[in-house]
Amino acid sequence: MSEKELIAEFLHAAEQGNAEALKSCLAKNVDINATNRQGRTAIIIASLNKHYECVSLLIDAGADINKQDQTCFNPFLISCLNNDLTLLRIVLPANPDLDRLTRFGGVGITPASEKGHVDIVRELLTRTEINYNHTNFVGWTPLLEAIVLNDGGEKQQQIVKLLLDHGANPHMTDKYGKTPLTLAREKGYHAIAELLIAAGA
Repeated sequence: MSEKELIAEFLHAAEQGNAEALKSCLAKNVDINATNRQGRTAIIIASLNKHYECVSLLIDAGADINKQDQTCFNPFLISCLNNDLTLLRIVLPANPDLDRLTRFGGVGITPASEKGHVDIVRELLTRTEINYNHTNFVGWTPLLEAIVLNDGGEKQQQIVKLLLDHGANPHMTDKYGKTPLTLAREKGYHAIAELLIAAGA
C-alpha cells in the first residue's frame, strides 16, 4: 500500500469511527497528522463526527491536537463551537492551546458565549485559564458577543453572569466605544443590564 493510500484509509477510518482500522494504520506508521484537502487531520475528522473513542485513541497515540484546518477548526475549538461537552472533557487533559483562534479571531470561549453554550462556558471558566477578556477581529470580547449576537434570553443571562462572576471586564467596549451595558440597554435586555450593573458596570 502506498503512503497516499494508507493516509486515505486512516482518514476514512477517523470519519467512520473505526478505531481498529485507525490502530492498524498507526501500526503501519501512518503520519498521524496527515491531512485531507481541507487541511483536516484524523483527530479533527473524528472530533467533527463525535467519534470520542477515536479522539481518545489518537490523543494517546500522539496526535497534534492544536493543528487547525483551513477553517481554523481543531478538536478544542470544535467542542466550543458545537456545544460538545464530552469532546471538551476528552481534549482538556491533553492541554490544548487555549489561545488558538477561530476564523473570526476569537478564542474558544468567544463562540461558546455567542451561541449560548452555557455548559461549555462554565467548564472553560472553572477548569482552564482561557482569556475571557480576549478581543476578536471585530473588537468584541466574549461578554460583548454574549450580549450582541444572541437574543438576551435565559442562556445568555447565565453566560453573562458566569463571565462576570469569573472576572470578565464589564467596561471593555466595542470598536465604537460602546460598553456592554449600553449595548444591553439598546437591545432591551433588561435582565442582562441588571447583571452588568450589579457587577459594577
